[in-house]
This record gives sequence, structure tokens and C-alpha cells, in this order.
Amino acid sequence: MRCEVLAIGTELLLGIIVDSNSAWLGEQLALAGIDCYFQVKVGDNFGRIEACIRQALDRSDAVICCGGLGPTQDDITRDVIASVMGVKLQRDAAIAAKIRHMFESRGRVMSQNNLRQADVPIGATPIAQMPGTAPGLVCPMGDKVIYATPGVPNEMHEMFLGTILPDLRRRAGQASVIKSRVLRTWGMSESGLAEVLEKRFDELDKLGTPTIAFQASGIDGIKVRIVAKCDDEAAAARVLDAEEALIRGLLGEVIFGVDEQSMETVVLDLLRRKGLTFAAAETITGGILSARMSLADAAMATYRGGWIDPATGSGGGAKPEQRAAAAASQVRAQFGARVGLAAIAPEAAEGYRPGTVFLAADIDGAAHGEQVMQPPDRRRMREFSVISLLNLLRRTLSA
Repeated sequence: MRCEVLAIGTELLLGIIVDSNSAWLGEQLALAGIDCYFQVKVGDNFGRIEACIRQALDRSDAVICCGGLGPTQDDITRDVIASVMGVKLQRDAAIAAKIRHMFESRGRVMSQNNLRQADVPIGATPIAQMPGTAPGLVCPMGDKVIYATPGVPNEMHEMFLGTILPDLRRRAGQASVIKSRVLRTWGMSESGLAEVLEKRFDELDKLGTPTIAFQASGIDGIKVRIVAKCDDEAAAARVLDAEEALIRGLLGEVIFGVDEQSMETVVLDLLRRKGLTFAAAETITGGILSARMSLADAAMATYRGGWIDPATGSGGGAKPEQRAAAAASQVRAQFGARVGLAAIAPEAAEGYRPGTVFLAADIDGAAHGEQVMQPPDRRRMREFSVISLLNLLRRTLSA
């Protein structure tokens, strides 16, 4: 089964909106064992959209069209699909009623152009999931199929997982189960991970399943994705469990979490189990740590807060590692927490290489520190310092 992705919208071509839908769909299709050889972007032009859909159907078994299902004049995806199918549009009374109800339930007056979203090509089936006012479509073309979803990511995700993916699997006659697991890592480069796992890659090439792939994800670390294809879910789970255990044996404490766990949630769980609270002195991190921690700990029960002051830890004649330790101790005392964290970058005159950062954790008055090298550009230095600082705390608390 080959499935092509067609992202529709002039704003995608102009760079006004980043096409995250195609990336997400590519990942989901790969996990489902469905080949995706082409991903295309096209503007809001009838002729060019039609040409892209016809080309996709010539070389693939299915095409997923994202975008162009709204109520405005440039939302023409449904019209183009009707042309490709060689049919007319027909208004679906049930969808029209649902759209009206959505507006009325929010106390808003519906403009009549919204009813265009209820027009369905004859022979097509609306997708049951409809989180917004634009319904998705399943449009059969002989032994092939066109799917249409809104461009809004969360709406597209719900339609894909609820209807499109099961339909693709049915059409592909898939009897096997494909499951994946993501191991979250920090503290080793992608090339370093590949070197450690090189022998295992060679072994898996011969076995066929599972497979391993890397994904660098910035402040969220480097992900090691394991994918297993088996006859049933229980067998897939056993393969994933065995492979995870083997990889953990090779990588050790570099692995900090699994699947949706973030460094923040892992550290918060550790702190809660030990009955600890913490605060952070943010200098180079510019508030990123506080924003992420307060999102993960909305009640601020464990993360007590922090301050943002680029001047913290600067000058004074002390060494940078001493200034970082002093800042961690100071913020711990100020917020009445048992743990204080701080990260500082030495001043240029101190002679350190650009990207040098000193991390400090003060736990009940006991100082723990580390010197790390980060990318010298400001954005990545900030983000990588946040996850590195939390990782220092994680490793210290887990020791």
C-alpha cells in the first residue's frame, strides 16, 4: 500500500505556515507499515490541485489531501475532488445541521458561506470525526481512494487516527500489528548513540524486526524509536520489551524517559517521591525552565518558582562554577525550597570557549556541578542548558 500526502494552501508555499501535517502523517504512515514515497505542497489553484491529485493517483494507492475544506472562496479542495471523481457536489443535510448547531451552541451567528462545508462529492462519505466545522471526506476512486481533511492539525489528527488509518489498513489487507516505543535520551550525541548501537543495527538488519531509528528533538532530547511488526499486540509488546532492555543495557543513564515522558515530568516525579521542592535561578535560560516546569506542575507544588536575571552569577572575581553554585544556593533559600538550580555562561573576558556553560544544583546545602559545552548560538544554548540542568538534577537524585 502506497499513500501520498498532498498539503494544500498558498500560505504553505509562502512560508507563512509551516507544514507540520505532512511530517506527522509521514511518521504515522511509516509506523503503520504504509509506504509514503511522495509528499507534495500546492497552492490554492484549481488546476494545479487537480493535476497533483491525478498524479498522486497514478503512482499511489491513496492520497491524503490536507487543507482547503473551509468556508471561504479559496477553500476549493472538495470542488477539485468532485471534478477528479467526475461527479457533482451534493449538500449533506445532517452535516449542515451539525455546523449550525456548533455556531448556536457558542452563541454565534453563522454566516451562510459556512454551509459550503456541508457539500459532499456524490459517492464520497463524510468522516465521522468532526471536531471543527469542516468535515473530512473518504472518496473512493475504483480500487484507489482520496481522503480529505482540514489543515488544522488537531482536526486532521483525529480524522486520520479515527477513520483514515483503519481504512488504509483494511485496504492494505494488513493482518500484522505494528507497535513502537520511544526511548528519550540526553547526554550523548546522535553520532555517539549510533556508534554505541552499531553492532545492534547490524544484528537487526538480519532479523528484520524490530527496527531502530533516531530523531533529534532539541530541548526534548534525542529519541530512539523502536518499531516492531508482529502477528499480534502481545508478540509486539514482548519484542519491544526485550529490545528496550537490551538498549538500556548499552546506553545506561543516558535514557531518561519513555514515549511521552519529558525531562520535566521525570524530574518532577523524582522530586515528589523524595519529598523535595525546587527553585531556579535563570540567567542564560531566560525563563524557559520556569515556563516548562510551571506547565508540568500547574499547582506549583513542587516547582516553587525562580527569577530571571542575566546578571546573576556574573563577575565578582569568583570562578564561574563557584558563581553558579552560589546562585543555586541563593535561589533555594529565597524560595524556601530544598533544591536550587542555576546555569551560567562565563563572560567572554574569562577565556572560555563559546558555548561553555556551568550547571549547579544545591540539594539541602550540598553542591553538585558540571561543566558542559552547548551550541554557541543563543537559542540552542538556552534550550540545551535547560534540559542539561534538569538532567544533572535527575542523575544526582538517582545516584
